[in-house]
Amino acid sequence: MPFIKKEAAPASVPEHVAIIMDGNGRWAKKRGLPRTAGHREGAKTLRRIIRDLDSFGVKYATFYCFSTENWSRSEEEVSSLMKLLEDNLDDLVNYKDENIRLRFIGGRERLSENLVKKMENGEKNSVGHTGMTVTLAINYGGRDEIVRTAQKTARLALDGKIAPEDITEELFGRELRADGVPDVDLMIRTGGELRLSNFLIWENSYAELYFTDTLWCDFSKKDLEAALAEFSRRSRRFGDAK
Repeated sequence: MPFIKKEAAPASVPEHVAIIMDGNGRWAKKRGLPRTAGHREGAKTLRRIIRDLDSFGVKYATFYCFSTENWSRSEEEVSSLMKLLEDNLDDLVNYKDENIRLRFIGGRERLSENLVKKMENGEKNSVGHTGMTVTLAINYGGRDEIVRTAQKTARLALDGKIAPEDITEELFGRELRADGVPDVDLMIRTGGELRLSNFLIWENSYAELYFTDTLWCDFSKKDLEAALAEFSRRSRRFGDAK
């Protein structure tokens, strides 16, 4: 197993970092390349940033790979993105050698059988890993996830397993976030846009938001360190007046 050197990180390191990887298409367009080239380059950045997050001591990382809204893109681009995920899923996260636990969130009904099988194998083969937990959001939408969880919780009530008054934020959150993954501490969005785009709506409720104009393909360890440093300077009060 390769040794990953732990870097000197900012004083306050977020436990859970979520990233909206935006700007791949614009990165490619600036270079006269097809959007698909940007997505391929973005995959390389993903691999690199996972290692960087681990080196700084981040325990959980969630990446927005493909949203429920992304199906509205051109058929060519959607097919290319799906093929990229299907062909490179085992390389996107080197969970075998780096002791990473791999998870996936989002609906699987529109994904190919081969991709779903690879996702299931990744989760199964890494379940005992004790390093950083990496979650890839594929065919994911925050509102869709909340609706699915509401339906699941309603079925539990209908089956008599819980009473309606048993449905609390804690219970709903547990059903929403499998495997005990905590809420997001720091949400990073690259590419200059200033919105959440339906990403982890529940989990981002008290996250510190960090936006950068840097396109995802250009996002470096130095950029990540700047985001972590900004996080360490913020005072998180969670509604307290202190």
